[in-house]
Amino acid sequence: MKNMKNEPKKAKKIPHYHGHRDRLRKKLLLSSDSLADYELLELLLTYSIPRKDVKPLAKQLIEHFKNIHGVMNASSEALLEVSGISENTAILIKLIRELDTRSLVMQLQQKNAIRSPKDVLDFARKKLGHLVDEAFMVIYINARNKIENYEIVNEGTTDKVVIYPRNIIRNALKHNATGIILIHNHPSGESEPSGSDIRITGDIITAATAMDIRVLDHLIISTEGSFSFAENNLME
Repeated sequence: MKNMKNEPKKAKKIPHYHGHRDRLRKKLLLSSDSLADYELLELLLTYSIPRKDVKPLAKQLIEHFKNIHGVMNASSEALLEVSGISENTAILIKLIRELDTRSLVMQLQQKNAIRSPKDVLDFARKKLGHLVDEAFMVIYINARNKIENYEIVNEGTTDKVVIYPRNIIRNALKHNATGIILIHNHPSGESEPSGSDIRITGDIITAATAMDIRVLDHLIISTEGSFSFAENNLME
């Protein structure tokens, strides 16, 4: 019988992507600009999918959602529809988006909200842009024109959300706000206001004026663009 002890042990094969991951990490530490979008996403996926070559999946995600922005702002439900995406990966992407959003809020709270409309719009996109149903958010502004707080006051269906002006004003008073910015999303992609959007904005302005609260703007965001009531002279 053959002496099995004398047979040389086979070297354990190291997956080809291990060295590749190390190279991506080193490139990121040196300069993130040197990495392509799919490489950044690939590196992120390694933290939720540790024992698999994830480069094809990273490229598939970017193709499916059009670009890296689409991937990072996709809903968990949409992500889970992609073959190879687990709940852990969907949670990781949502976690990064939420951390980014909260970081942006902290920056916004140090600024004059009236003088930084682009920052407010960027925040609105991060908070509502990925939602598949309509949602209505209110940003509460204090006497120094800085953001005091914000909240999503209602969520609806893909094409409708029910809003009660009295509830918005009551919440504004609770937050000691002297001004509010209204924001809602259009999951359909169309950012132009509907007749209902214009009517409810007028109702909120009327109710707010009676309580000496300013309605600074109403922003509509969608995947195709955005619409500002203030910029289009619809705040009267």
